[in-house]
Amino acid sequence: MQYRKLGRTGLKVSAICLGSATYGYQVNETEAINIIKKALAAGINFFDTADIYAEGRSEEIVGKALKKGRHSVVLATKVAGKMGSGVNDAGLSRKHIMKGIEDSLRRLQTDYIDLYYVHNVDYETPIEETLRTLDDVVHQGKVRYIACSNFHAWQLCKALWVSDLHNLVRFDCIQPPYNLLTRDIEYELLPLCVSEGVGVCVYNPLAGGMLTGKHDPDKPPAKGTRFALERIGPMYYERYWSATNFEAVAHLRQIAEEHGRSLAQFALAWVVNNETIASAICGSTSPKQLEENVGAAEIELSAEELTACDGVWQQLRPPRFFYAR
Repeated sequence: MQYRKLGRTGLKVSAICLGSATYGYQVNETEAINIIKKALAAGINFFDTADIYAEGRSEEIVGKALKKGRHSVVLATKVAGKMGSGVNDAGLSRKHIMKGIEDSLRRLQTDYIDLYYVHNVDYETPIEETLRTLDDVVHQGKVRYIACSNFHAWQLCKALWVSDLHNLVRFDCIQPPYNLLTRDIEYELLPLCVSEGVGVCVYNPLAGGMLTGKHDPDKPPAKGTRFALERIGPMYYERYWSATNFEAVAHLRQIAEEHGRSLAQFALAWVVNNETIASAICGSTSPKQLEENVGAAEIELSAEELTACDGVWQQLRPPRFFYAR
């Protein structure tokens, strides 16, 4: 397993991070704990969850599985999602963050979080309020590093400026989507992260399973796949299920097969081959899938393979005049 520094920090994380978004409903507790144990044996030291995953059940399962070896792993969770019926049970206000961290610590059976993400932007709460609260929980010893997810480049830049201006802890990591079908972060977000030393841990490296090549555009999503799940299926369907993407997947499968690789391993290896990416979050739902994902981290793609992938991306998003070029 490869280990990489998280941005400018001294923290080292495995190139593959085990995600747990489906633990607690698609994957039951026994199966999930077995996968986590196998991930540890494979050298994975980075585990990602969130308070909203299965309404807190995912955190409980991850906490139970990692309790004995807690200090040898890097544990990440998130706050911002709606966790109750009240008007203050979501967002990035001081009130919700302070309650969110205590609830996550209890469910995870730990006294600190290594990497605490704000799950999304809260347009109703000033970023200074959010950062001052996160600064407090860091100084209280409940959080080691803070991070953000689903921020635009300008929003991350503004947050870094506010932290610098007021001498507050800053976001040391960002979690955006990134895969062979979704590469827009390459235009502004990744250059910003390189410039400012912000780590990048990406989600959806296989586009929710689209880049496994197992889906048929002429049939509904197969039962048991993310696209067919009641809770998150519609979101994934809207993100990736399109004729354009299926055409791109066909081209990518051909490239992978020409080089003797499965499409899934090829797609994941492509993400990990980007040195800007500290870790790729993979939501393995079986030991076999975990084994394939771990294997992808050891694959080094050739210049020919990378160029071929660029050709597919240029078909999805043709080169055009761009304001900063």
